[in-house]
Amino acid sequence: MVVADTDRQAPVAPALLAWARGHGRHNLPWQHPATPYRVWVSEIMLQQTQVATIIPYFERFMGRLPDLQALAAATLEEVLALWSGLGYYARARNLHRAAQHCFESHAGVLPATPDSLMALPGIGRSTAGAILALGCGQRAVILDGNVKRVLARYHAVAGRPGTAATQHILWALAERETPPRDVAAYTQALMDLGATVCTRSRPACARCPLANGCAAEINGTQALYPTPRPHRIRPRREAAFAWITSDGCLLLEQRPPTGVWGGLLCLPEIPATQTPHAWCHRVLGSAPRAVTEQPGFKHEFTHFRLSASVIALEARSGRIADTALRWLPPEAALAAGLPAPIRRYIEARLSIIYS
Repeated sequence: MVVADTDRQAPVAPALLAWARGHGRHNLPWQHPATPYRVWVSEIMLQQTQVATIIPYFERFMGRLPDLQALAAATLEEVLALWSGLGYYARARNLHRAAQHCFESHAGVLPATPDSLMALPGIGRSTAGAILALGCGQRAVILDGNVKRVLARYHAVAGRPGTAATQHILWALAERETPPRDVAAYTQALMDLGATVCTRSRPACARCPLANGCAAEINGTQALYPTPRPHRIRPRREAAFAWITSDGCLLLEQRPPTGVWGGLLCLPEIPATQTPHAWCHRVLGSAPRAVTEQPGFKHEFTHFRLSASVIALEARSGRIADTALRWLPPEAALAAGLPAPIRRYIEARLSIIYS
């Protein structure tokens, strides 16, 4: 592993703070006000997701659940409905569990120490640091994806950021570079620089305030840092879903609490071990009057590609023994927490049916 001679490099904070006053992002919705709760929710949403994507979700979330008490009192179904379309739904489940834990163990407030924050579901070391720095004004250190990229280039840290050895070096550098004062401004500036200037591809080094001291810029090796992950071929999975309507309602199934689309409502999935006729008889108590295959859909997950077929079943609506299944009118179905590809499919099918 190669690391530049950091003792000879200028500290990051002075140039970065000066740059941020004119070029940083100062009007993000969670900055006004930057309470610990609002910072926490924004940081969880920002995991694996771009700022522009989360802004409408954040504003809608705050409109319904403006504080920790409201989040803890909400049902998981309500939280998932607000999260619907944002993906990585374990984040929403952990957010809800953490809020309830705050009322069980922290007198209804978000704790304000790194260890107590990291003991909550879904909060790691960097997220805890962001909450404390941005929401509480404490000197705390972060190391999200943008920060890893800035520090890896500035200090020429070779090695994949996900490995323990590289993480150790980057955390040490992040600790060293974080100033004793103006920590909230510095933390935001560092994230802003990574998001808008020191980007993954085509970094805008000509307008970077750290260019004069950046080892990667000096040596023309920006593309080498951070060391990219090896290319991995994602496997393809197949699944069959049922489209069943009756009396103006659509049959939906609540997914198990963990796993793909955990806790969300979805078109019922027909197990590969059962035929549509057998599944319908088991679930609805009678064989379907007709079975027709509909256009399917594809969806890209982080770890696999989904190829989904959809089977339309003509069946009678009636009492359903399986409590995970429910009949909902279209407007109620679309207002519920649905995975984005399922929502798009339902909207497309309904537009055809009612056109």
